[in-house]
Amino acid sequence: MTTTHDRVDEVRVIDTGTPPSRFARGWHCLGLARDYSDGKPHQISAFGTELVIFAGEDGKLNVLNAFCPHMGGNLAHGTVKGNTIACPFHDWRWQGNGKCADIPYARRVPPLARTKSWQTLERNGQLYVWNDPQNRKPPADITIPVIEGYGEDGWTDWVWNKLEVRGSHCREIVDNIVDMAHFFYVHYGMPTYFKNVFEGHVATQVMRSRPRADAVDASIGTNYDQEGQSDASYFGPSYMIDRLWTGVPHDAEPNVMLVNCHYPIDNDAFVLQYGVIVKKPEGFSDEDADAMASAIASGVAIGFEQDVEIWKNKSRIDNPLLSEEDGPVYQLRRWYQQFYVDVEDIDPEMTNRFEFEIDTERALKSWQTEVDENVAAGRSPIPAPVS
Repeated sequence: MTTTHDRVDEVRVIDTGTPPSRFARGWHCLGLARDYSDGKPHQISAFGTELVIFAGEDGKLNVLNAFCPHMGGNLAHGTVKGNTIACPFHDWRWQGNGKCADIPYARRVPPLARTKSWQTLERNGQLYVWNDPQNRKPPADITIPVIEGYGEDGWTDWVWNKLEVRGSHCREIVDNIVDMAHFFYVHYGMPTYFKNVFEGHVATQVMRSRPRADAVDASIGTNYDQEGQSDASYFGPSYMIDRLWTGVPHDAEPNVMLVNCHYPIDNDAFVLQYGVIVKKPEGFSDEDADAMASAIASGVAIGFEQDVEIWKNKSRIDNPLLSEEDGPVYQLRRWYQQFYVDVEDIDPEMTNRFEFEIDTERALKSWQTEVDENVAAGRSPIPAPVS
């Protein structure tokens, strides 16, 4: 006789799957344009290869494969000459379109003297490259939106940070857009409203939340009943714009713009980048507004560090076991899959409009009880620093 305890199928076995063998199709942000505009070549590891970024004397940013197809010299160790990058090995001069413009010691340039040029976009003070395993040009309707506030007198400039995450695939960070519960346990917030909308190449999270009273020093005078609002959208596989209402009414305009983006180094590592611009409060000097932006960016950094610590120590899981309040993880991953298949293989289920709102009532009651007990006992959910 077989009992339920003898049945192997009663135990959920994690399917770790395997990361995709290709990199996502779409626009990827490589960072702030100003960081590459100094007239010097810059090397980055991305998409399983090495790239060189340089600005010619015309100011246009160019991205090429880093190694010269002549004899393999590293163009990132070369010199910008006019609107070309010159290889340090034999001085072959490469244009931003990938064509060799000149070989000073040779009577002519071989007709096949070309290297890969990556299509670029400069917008919002940032540099983007288009990746497509099928080598197609980006459709006009799939682009990076202009960020409201950027470049306007009433807003600060970017406060920008980046960090390298190894041992994780980019999907880990994208999963966060549907994960309401982790905001309480990892980031010490209490979501009061949480909704997702997926449509086309855009995935959106709308959240209202308030801070946990047991996780913040009460002496700083935080209003625990004041809700903040976040309206965050991925435009493609790797670039999120988060419109934030911080200390202002929800019917006002957002006063903080947060960018959360990444690009893959290889199939098991990525560079995570994030930056904020802040609307200058009335009466604030530029210095005070910049300090405010830096403080907000520091708070964002803490949140991402918490996420990275989770990612570094978790298992990849293709078959997560979910409750009703865990959000539409499988639907999000179906949306995300459109960027990893050929255009001809995109299924309508990947792009059709999908909406899901989580009922937060039960979670809030449970969380409030836990917070109240912690406050009464003088406990904090924040781990003590390791000495």
